[in-house]
Amino acid sequence: MTRATSSAPSQRMLRVGEQVRAAITKVLQRGDLLDPLIETTVISISEVRMSPDLKVATAYVTPLGQTDHDAVVKALNHHAKFLRGRITREIRQMKNIPELRFRDDTSFENFRKIDELLHSPEVARDLDHDDDDGKE
Repeated sequence: MTRATSSAPSQRMLRVGEQVRAAITKVLQRGDLLDPLIETTVISISEVRMSPDLKVATAYVTPLGQTDHDAVVKALNHHAKFLRGRITREIRQMKNIPELRFRDDTSFENFRKIDELLHSPEVARDLDHDDDDGKE
């Protein structure tokens, strides 16, 4: 019997991703990472997506109060092996500790753009026009 493949993450991938997210957050909060840029930046980790084999963890981060997100993401990727070693004690129940990758979380920016579009005069005009058509 073949198993249907899906692009949606499995419950296990979601659970492990949340454990890895919590572990990375603890390491960053403790200040174990001695990097001036990371030490002075509040970093929000919105999500960690696991590969299907659980060997790669991609963390989506937002450096709060920083305009240069790329520099923070680059610094985190530079220290990924160190962070991987530090999260080991937090997720020691795992057979293999995943490789860490960091990406800029652009979802908040995307939400802002969508919100701007929805509140733009052009969209408001179209919505008003649709309401007029519905009343006739």
